[in-house]
Amino acid sequence: MRAIVVGGGVAGAASAVALRRAGIEVTVVEAYEDPAGEVGSFLSLAGNGLRALDALGCMEAVAGRGFAVPRQRMWGSSGRLLGDVPRGRLSGDPLHSVTLMRGHLVEELRAAAVRAGAEIVTGRRFEPGTAGADLVVGADGIWSATRKALDPAAPEPRYAGIYTVSGVSERVPGGVAAEPGVFNMVFARSGAFIHVTAPDGAVWWSAQVADPAEPVDTGLERLCELYRFEAAPSAILRAATRLHRPALHHVLAEVPVWQDGRTVLVGDAAHPVGSGQGAAMAVEDAVVLARAVREEGSAAAGLARYDRERRARLARLVRMASANRDAKTAGPVGRRINDLVMPVFFRHFYEKATGWLYSDDLSGALAPR
Repeated sequence: MRAIVVGGGVAGAASAVALRRAGIEVTVVEAYEDPAGEVGSFLSLAGNGLRALDALGCMEAVAGRGFAVPRQRMWGSSGRLLGDVPRGRLSGDPLHSVTLMRGHLVEELRAAAVRAGAEIVTGRRFEPGTAGADLVVGADGIWSATRKALDPAAPEPRYAGIYTVSGVSERVPGGVAAEPGVFNMVFARSGAFIHVTAPDGAVWWSAQVADPAEPVDTGLERLCELYRFEAAPSAILRAATRLHRPALHHVLAEVPVWQDGRTVLVGDAAHPVGSGQGAAMAVEDAVVLARAVREEGSAAAGLARYDRERRARLARLVRMASANRDAKTAGPVGRRINDLVMPVFFRHFYEKATGWLYSDDLSGALAPR
């Protein structure tokens, strides 16, 4: 069986590794050249995503490019601690969430794909109908051309009312960012502010600004003004030494057609999810797809099984992401309610509410038969 993977980002590179482990010939077609290590912002991989990487034989290499983040703390705009929970895992799980630069994750996955025997062609766009592949995997992101070719009536992405500017700060005051390995989220007046201290003392941060209109000014001066009321974000922004490219958050209505027996969508092309699970879900997709095709013995049967197995999990995660987004964009009244409700939720209900997500284990899904 021969497969063409459209897109060489996280979803595409992971799909290439997974399909090769299933014995399928793979060519990846990517419009852009290989990413430099610092392209894009940082991301976190929760336990479920790391176990999916383990199925690809990539977990140790990927973890080595980042650092472990065992804890997550949520803060109110006033500086009140709202919750302190395990980051991306259940409390008894020894596998800790890992934070790393997106470009480094893509580099490791592409290198693994090449080692596994996949061909990666960059600087070229895929033209449907020009290649005689048995399987076409659309891993071309939220603005997927493959999705539109698969179903011309597919929904279009729309702006979600949040944009993100991320960066790195140096010499941040110790009282603000003294403890490495803690993922901090501040529910600020202008939107969420995330920061985590790397082992070298630098602070990686991400300002998720709530703005109903697409922004005109996303510069550092504007961010400093927006977060001037919150002590930690304000101090971190004043110490910024590097900014990453701003990104608008988009949402996509449920995509009714994921596959047609030959072409299939994975990652953001099928289901942009947010909630820090985008990369993890893309890797999960790749593993489940390759396992289904290998075990069913044909592309058509494998794609139908992949569709069945992934939809319920992704639908549940999309609902969680919507609630997460609402908390980040809450107005003054909403923030006050959150300050009252969140401590109770994180203390008594958090693990039960997220256990279904973090307990999924695909680590042995592609073991040799």
